[in-house]
Formats: sequence, C-alpha cells, structure tokens
Amino acid sequence: MQNKKIVLDTNCLLVSISKYGEAYPVWRGFLDGRYTLCVSTDILEEYEEIIASMTTPDIARNVVDAILKRRNVLRVDPYYHWHIITADPDDNKFVDCAFAANATYIVSDDSHFDEVKNVEFPRLHSAAI
Repeated sequence: MQNKKIVLDTNCLLVSISKYGEAYPVWRGFLDGRYTLCVSTDILEEYEEIIASMTTPDIARNVVDAILKRRNVLRVDPYYHWHIITADPDDNKFVDCAFAANATYIVSDDSHFDEVKNVEFPRLHSAAI
C-alpha cells in the first residue's frame, strides 16, 4: 500500500492497533508513513465511539489524537453522499470519504463493502486485511 491513499474501516482499525494482533502491520504502516489515511469527521467520531466502547474513552481519544497528529492523514469533508451501501447505510461514510479523497482503497473485512465492486462509476476498490 506504499504511497497509496486508503480509508480504513473502524473494525480494521480496531484489530490493527494492538501490536500483538495479526493486523498490526496496517497500523505500523500508517505510523511509518507508508500510506495516507483518509478520514472525515464522521469517521473520526465513529473511531472514537467504537474504540471507547471496546476499551476506555482515554484510549479512544489517544488513538484519534495519534491519527490527527500524523502528516500522512488527509481530512476530507464529503459534500456528496453516494448511498451505495444498502445493507448497512452507516458504512457509506467510508465510501463517501474515499470518493472525496480520491482514495485508492477502502480497507475492510466487512462484506457490505463488496457492493462498491458492482458500481462502474465512480470506481473504487476494497481490500481486506
């Protein structure tokens, strides 16, 4: 994923932040600047909410702060909402961010994101970790 722009689904972020997990290379790659993480306010809010519910509010805030302090973060404000994912409309925030940021990939292990593969325009790719 070097020099790529990605949008990271919350579940993938969760499994990547533990240095003992199999997906840790995703988080390490972000910290090492191997890709640009694209986020929107909605995504950051979800990151914080979900991480806080799984750990503590302090850990969640620290993770979001660590993201925001990196140079390889691109914050976008999607103005257009594509409504591509019908099975779980809440996941559309990741799709909208990816389009607004011209991201290379949406990284997720959520099968709902398979719907983007069936859309000819705008074209996006999803990748699993």
